[in-house]
Amino acid sequence: MKKVLYILTCASSSAPLVYDLIPKAQDEWDVCVILTPQARKFVDTPLLEKMTGHPVRSEYKRPEEPDVLPRADAILVFPATFNTINKWALGISDTLALGLLAEYTGLKKPILAVPCFKTGGGLDTNPAFRRSIRLLRRAGVQVLYEPDIYPPKNQIPPSVLLQTLHTLPR
Repeated sequence: MKKVLYILTCASSSAPLVYDLIPKAQDEWDVCVILTPQARKFVDTPLLEKMTGHPVRSEYKRPEEPDVLPRADAILVFPATFNTINKWALGISDTLALGLLAEYTGLKKPILAVPCFKTGGGLDTNPAFRRSIRLLRRAGVQVLYEPDIYPPKNQIPPSVLLQTLHTLPR
């Protein structure tokens, strides 16, 4: 049985890159997609559901509703936005996506975060972003941020993301 990978996608012009990532990840993982509420504007949710065979979630379920997704063995946050990285590092849990990140970080589950936004525009040099990256790394999150190698938005190829997932402690 394949392990479960949540691909948590944020509202970004890089969000459509998940269409290429999902089939490559499915060679080894049962993939489920979690979207930030704003990410729904950047992707085709019915297509993602068809690709994964699972419902795509972006909102909390009601307490009496059953969980529709299996528990994740690992999470890949791709693309991660400035907003999500900073809220996550601060422990803000005001969306399903951030709630899952807070929970899985506390459980020390394997998480790979890939910030993807334009470099040189001020966000990447903002002190809050640098502080958040340090905090998440100290909490055991693997942050793959190499904009000099993958300019201009740190859009790292799926093969590198999947290879990096293999290196995470389980």
